[in-house]
Amino acid sequence: MLLNEFDYFLPPELIAQKPADKRGAARLMTLERRNGIIGETGFAELAGLLRDGDLLVLNDTRVIPARLFGAKVSGGRAELFLVKKLIQPGEVWQCLIRASKPARPGTVILLSEGMTASVLKRGEEETWIVSFSPAEGFEAWLERSGSMPLPPYIKRAAGERDRERYQTVFARERGAVAAPTAGLHFTEDLLAEIGGRGVEIVTLTLHVGLGTFLPVRVDDPRQHRMHREYYHIPEETAEAVNERKKSGGRVVAVGTTTTRALEQATTGDGVLRSGAGEADIFIYPGYVFKTVDALITNFHLPKSTLLILVCAFAGKELILSAYAEAVQRGFRFYSYGDAMFIV
Repeated sequence: MLLNEFDYFLPPELIAQKPADKRGAARLMTLERRNGIIGETGFAELAGLLRDGDLLVLNDTRVIPARLFGAKVSGGRAELFLVKKLIQPGEVWQCLIRASKPARPGTVILLSEGMTASVLKRGEEETWIVSFSPAEGFEAWLERSGSMPLPPYIKRAAGERDRERYQTVFARERGAVAAPTAGLHFTEDLLAEIGGRGVEIVTLTLHVGLGTFLPVRVDDPRQHRMHREYYHIPEETAEAVNERKKSGGRVVAVGTTTTRALEQATTGDGVLRSGAGEADIFIYPGYVFKTVDALITNFHLPKSTLLILVCAFAGKELILSAYAEAVQRGFRFYSYGDAMFIV
């Protein structure tokens, strides 16, 4: 298996730089694994594609405004990207840091309203461990002063509209530093319509972090190691999933993050366990899915762990053929782009 096998051509103009004018107005490509049929409809028509007895699983993580801008005491601008809060006294975070000169232990960064960030030591991957002071009121300060962490392929600064649109309507649990983008298309009305058709809707939490968006840097993707991401499966969600698997109904995962949480927490004999943990599962072709029967997902970057997961779910040849078709039809790609329903 080579990383180059998961590459495809994408014209830059198809990378969505902003959300659709209305939430839920995206296009939806439908893909049938059994016969390879590729179809198209609007995301607003999703309810008609679901069956009475399906179980729809959503990731209710909430994106924090994780991008912070300041200046080093020693001079020069600095940008911090919050990755994960550590279980320590105070406000100690794992962060990415971009500055005119590389950070080092002891570096102090001045932020707005008197907040300071002190670099303590190196963290995992490319991160640093940073302490914020004053710790009291940090969460409220972050909501006021932080910027939404739009991905680097969106070539503009985050604005006020992104505070609403780079967040799902069902976001509840704070902690993600990137949105579970398949969920961005849902509206309250669409969820109500889906529920009215006999589809049960449940949630879980996976805080999207480095594990989702760190690039694969090895030629053989099987050698890639995923960064751990916190997840929690409520007891009622586990019960609903396990009951659905027994009855033969479909478990429909909204997004690759939901898929990873479900597959991480499912035992070898196919039982989904409730509770909290850290997901580090990397799903690539050859993986046998234990829980997920259908997948709603956006279009992903070439050579990414997300594209590799989708190829594992539906087959590499079929997915790359569908992506080529999406390019030909002018679908919009990535976080604010269109979606795919794989059945």
